[in-house]
Amino acid sequence: MAALQLTIVLVMFFFLQLFSGARSSTFTIINKCSYTVWPGVLSSAGIPPLSPTGFVLQQGESKSIDVPTSWSGRLWGRTLCTQDSSGKFTCLTGDCGSSTIECSGAGAIPPATLAEFTLNGASGLDFYDVSLVDGYNLPMMVSPHGGKGGNCSSAGCAAELNGNCPLELKVVDRSEGVACNSACNAFGDPKYCCSGAYSTPNTCKPSSYSKFFKAACPTAYDDGTSTFTCAGADYVITFCPTTPSTSLKTSDPMAVDISASSRSTSSALIAGAITSLAIIWQFWHLF
Repeated sequence: MAALQLTIVLVMFFFLQLFSGARSSTFTIINKCSYTVWPGVLSSAGIPPLSPTGFVLQQGESKSIDVPTSWSGRLWGRTLCTQDSSGKFTCLTGDCGSSTIECSGAGAIPPATLAEFTLNGASGLDFYDVSLVDGYNLPMMVSPHGGKGGNCSSAGCAAELNGNCPLELKVVDRSEGVACNSACNAFGDPKYCCSGAYSTPNTCKPSSYSKFFKAACPTAYDDGTSTFTCAGADYVITFCPTTPSTSLKTSDPMAVDISASSRSTSSALIAGAITSLAIIWQFWHLF
């Protein structure tokens, strides 16, 4: 009888986990750029770091990271990275200052395009956005897959802005634009930083610079119109997306692979539930 009671407890726990809605997510990071990108990952204060906190993606490569329930933090891409003879690792854009490929708790030095996440937040929803408040260094889109609730739309900036960046914001390397500063970072003026006397929505008005970013990337920047919600989703973060859309229902072969994985996971959970019920049935007849 004790064995039967233990089995019932285990199965109840299994079903609670299955149907509670809280689950870990998978981030799949894809590099579709024509150049190498070194992603960096930073967890919010008090949140355990993910592993790894920095890695390399050659053109066409991808990497998946398991992300625990209720994680929050940001992810970005570093470009034009080198390692000197002493082993010191640095990047011209998005560098985190760690001197190694792993960022180890350090964030991106502006300008950098940022993907920001808060998983399993208010009402069990994931909140995500692509922010250009710290400037821009490469195109990036975030696309949820398999989620429910919220709007579950893609967010980000598919446009290449380094060439068209206003001259006073442009970061240049050998006469080529490699990043685009925010006006706040470039000038430090409170009216661009929404600080001091400009710290409220009524006093911090859009500038010609913020309008430039918003017009080029309407589902990015960092305001009430560019923060999205979903629940129970996995996320694809794509650098230099070639076919940006509002959902993962595209012809992208990665979307097919991820869908197959999700279906396999769901099938495995259902099969496990059936097996557990069969075990209970056998124990019930034994006793």
